[in-house]
Parts: sequence; structure tokens; C-alpha cells
Amino acid sequence: MRLRDSIKTATSNVLHSRMRSFLTMLGIVIGISSVILLMSIGNSAQALIVNQVKGIGSNLIFIIPGATKSGRFSAPASSQGIVIKTLVKDDVDALERSASIVGATPEVRGQAKIVYGNNDTTVTFLGVGGDFFVLRSYNVAQGYPFTNRDVESYEHVIVLGSETAKTLFGNFDPLGKSVRLKDVSFRVVGILEKKGVGAFGIDQDNIAVIPLPVAQKQMLGIDYYNAITVQASDAYAPEFVKQRVISIIRESHRITDPDKDDFTVRTQEDALSLLGDITSTLTLFLTSIAFISLVVGGIGIMNIMLVSVIERTREIGLRKAVGATNGDIMQQFLWESIILTFLGGIAGILLGSLLTFGLYYILVNIVKMDWVFVLPPSAILLAVGVSTFTGVIFGLYPSRQAAKKNPIEALRYE
Repeated sequence: MRLRDSIKTATSNVLHSRMRSFLTMLGIVIGISSVILLMSIGNSAQALIVNQVKGIGSNLIFIIPGATKSGRFSAPASSQGIVIKTLVKDDVDALERSASIVGATPEVRGQAKIVYGNNDTTVTFLGVGGDFFVLRSYNVAQGYPFTNRDVESYEHVIVLGSETAKTLFGNFDPLGKSVRLKDVSFRVVGILEKKGVGAFGIDQDNIAVIPLPVAQKQMLGIDYYNAITVQASDAYAPEFVKQRVISIIRESHRITDPDKDDFTVRTQEDALSLLGDITSTLTLFLTSIAFISLVVGGIGIMNIMLVSVIERTREIGLRKAVGATNGDIMQQFLWESIILTFLGGIAGILLGSLLTFGLYYILVNIVKMDWVFVLPPSAILLAVGVSTFTGVIFGLYPSRQAAKKNPIEALRYE
């Protein structure tokens, strides 16, 4: 039998039993759409994280108090709630003297209730220098950011995150108004642009930014920093500047043994690499689970094809009686299986693409996330390839069973 005739006959048999064909393909449709959706979510999450990390500034290096144990996924002790006092003003002064560093801005953090009139909310407050806004790309939508002169003068000024300002003032203009943060009065001089949820799940809109010495002395009662952000010069490679920062801090802390470091240095590339590995691993895990439904769908196709072989036993006997070979019979049933899985794959691609777009629409327009729509071509190619491969693998056994039937016994089958 010619290949064209085999495909034509197989297509006719598939279309003849539409409901059974639809139910047979359903497992493949669900499996393929799940693979596409999960791969798309993984790629979109990775793109979102990359944009968020890049959105915090360019060429940044972060110094965190506390050493990091061996292992990429380990975190400094300070990030686990342990108070470490190793970063001080001398470190910032030493860093700013390096030609490879454009600027270094320290920061301290705390949480407190902020009050205006009858409205209040709990915010994370940051105590920073005047260079913080430029280095960390915190743009002001209203008013102005305080300057180094305000910091040195111990001014009680405050810049509010967009959500904090909305909670306290509603639709009223907050500029020039007085708010109380931890029972300390501050004058509102600026409102930050909306930034959304940043890397590591930090809400960048529900914050309050105040001068560093006010936060240290009056709010927290400390003389050390929670972190230092360094901006590397474009003239130097980020890895070179990272090693230079490490050398400067070791010298400042009089550390000669690297195993006794009391700080951790991270670059934006480190964060991107780490978060990329996490999202890739998660995507692979979820996609592997989705492939299980493909296997289940393939088994369903094999079962239906075996039933079809039994139902069409007399047909098989008749075809063999008029000259059909074992290869012809096997080819016909194999093509039926391939057509079922191929059509299921196409339907799965359409459904998966629709679900991906639907998720994107919901997250962007309803949840208000800066979600990125990504439909990777690799997912579509993988879906088509896997669905066809599934048809061949799970259609092979029923096809062989049909080809092995004895024509005389098949013609006698009731």
C-alpha cells in the first residue's frame, strides 16, 4: 500500500469516530498545553526577575555584613536576622577612594508605624545618603529627593513610596505635610515613582526613605550599616571591581585570612545567575510533572488502539485476504495513532497559547504585575515533537498486534 493511501485511510478512520477520537486525544491535549503553559511561566518569571534586578540600578555591587558559608544558595548571617555590626563609615570612605568605584552609599533598615492624621500604616523605612536615589534608580514622581546637604544637616525630611503616600493622604497633596514615623516628626519632600514588587519579593512602594544619620541615631540607635551599595565604573570589568571591593573591605577590617571574612559581596550578575538557576530548576521540575500527563495520554491512545484492533478484526482479515501485507496493516494503524497524537498536539499548542495569554492578561490588568509575556518557540517545537513521538511509541504495539493476526481466523471472528 502506498504511503499516501495509508495516510488517507487512517485519516478517514479517525474522522469516522469523532467522539472517540476526541476523547482519545484529550490526554495529549492536556499534556501538551500543560507543558507549554509551565515552560512559558518559567521563562516569563525569569524575564521578570532579570528586569527587576536590572531595574535597581546598573553596575551595582552589594556588600552585606556577615560571611557566607560555602554553597551558592547559602545566605549571609545578617539576612537570617542575626545582628552583625561589621560595616561602618570607614569602609565607605575607603571604597570611595578607589578609582574603579563611582560611588558607595550605605543604608540601614527598620520597620515602624507611620502616621498622618487618622491614617497610619506600617512601613519599612530606609536610612540612606543623598547618593542613594541615583545609584539605586529610585526616581521621584513628586517633589524632590533629599540631598547630601540634608543628610549632613540632620534634616528631618522624608520621601514616601507611592503606596505609602496613597494610604496616608489619599488624593490630597502630601508635599510639605508633616508625618510621624516611630513618634518622630518628618516633613514630606518627595513621592517615589511606582516600582512594584522588586527582586526577592520586596514591596518597593510601601517604604519611607529618610536621611541616614537620623535613622541611625534617632530611630535605631546604632552606628553601623545594614548594607553598602557600590556602583562600579564602566571603565572596569564588574568582576575586577568585585575583587577590588573585597580587597578594600578586608584591608579596612584587617582581615588576612579569606576564611575569616565578616562580610559578603554580591554583584547583579551573581543575583541573576542564582535566580536564573532557581527558576530554571523549578521550570524543569514542573515541566517534568506535565510530561507525566503526556505519558498517561499515550497509554490512553494505546488502549483505544488495542480496542480498535479487536473491533476491526474482520476488516483486517478481509484486507489480508485481498493482498494486504503485514507491513500495510501495521502502517495503517500506526498512522492512525500518529494522526491522533499530532492533532492532539496542535490542539494542545492552541490551548496552551490561549492559557498563557489569559494568565498574562490577568496578571497585568487585574493583579497589576509587571508580568512579561513569553511563549518560547522551543516549547512549541517540543510539543509537536513529543506528541508525534508519543504516537509512534504508543501506536507501535497495537499496530504490531493488528499485523500479526491470522487472516483466516480474522475472517471467522464474530
